[in-house]
Amino acid sequence: MNWITNYVRPTINSLFSRREVPDNLWTKCDECGTMLFHRELADALNTCPNCDHHMHISPRARFNALFDGGIFTEISVEDPVSDPLTFRDQKKYIDRMREARKKTDEHDAMLVAEGEIGRLKIIAAGQDFKFMGGSMGMYVGNAIIAAAQTAVQRKCPLVLFSAAGGARMQEGILSLMQMPRTTVAVQMLKEAGLPYVVVLTHPTTGGVTASYAMLGDIHIAEPNALIGFAGSRVIEQTIGEKLPEGFQRAEYLLDHGMLDRVTHRTKMKSELVSILRMLMKATPPIAGDLPAPVAEPEAEDSKPEEAKA
Repeated sequence: MNWITNYVRPTINSLFSRREVPDNLWTKCDECGTMLFHRELADALNTCPNCDHHMHISPRARFNALFDGGIFTEISVEDPVSDPLTFRDQKKYIDRMREARKKTDEHDAMLVAEGEIGRLKIIAAGQDFKFMGGSMGMYVGNAIIAAAQTAVQRKCPLVLFSAAGGARMQEGILSLMQMPRTTVAVQMLKEAGLPYVVVLTHPTTGGVTASYAMLGDIHIAEPNALIGFAGSRVIEQTIGEKLPEGFQRAEYLLDHGMLDRVTHRTKMKSELVSILRMLMKATPPIAGDLPAPVAEPEAEDSKPEEAKA
């Protein structure tokens, strides 16, 4: 044994056998700047352990944590005409859709699923802000109608997680027509005597706020979520006054009677279980009777880029 065997050879082997480290293992918190390991962030449902900032989370990752055992079944949604106005700005609409589908690995801005939370069957719909700003187009309208119809058929509650910048301009008046369409869908639930709970996440604005996002029986928001119709700058220019601190944030709206609760994302499931079982006149959940939480599936770990806001 000599220095060649003990030092030179291991050094050469380490240089040539060194594995590349993925560049998406760490995410920087937008609020406090803390670097967070992607597995730690996923375990906290994309909330910063340091400052509690709620980052973006995809509907699929949200549903994995929401439904018992992470088990849910997707509900099919009717696919509308792909480009009804043959719209083009800097890019063709169909090209933007293709890019959004590749980026999010989802068909459109809303995912609809059915499953159980706390052993209570529900229908859930979630918007993905990363898909063209979660914009409300014809597909989103079809998704909400499909969710409402399925809830009526199954005689179970509908929980909707909103996250959108408003209507999808590439579909013009057809996107604005989704406001009355979704209002009719919500009315179907009310006539059937079924609960409709809305969880408003950051951000929920525009025509979404002016329609189905504010028609729930119960309105819950995530902390510091931006919720409103027009932007604060537009409002200030219109009324000619400076808006209060925190205007259009979840806590401000809660203080002024626009919301029922502001709930941390990691506590959202237990909150929904209690509210839905009460609204459905079911027995309260008993400790130990509910399914134990399960870890995020490997499929989510293989896509750590979803943890980035």
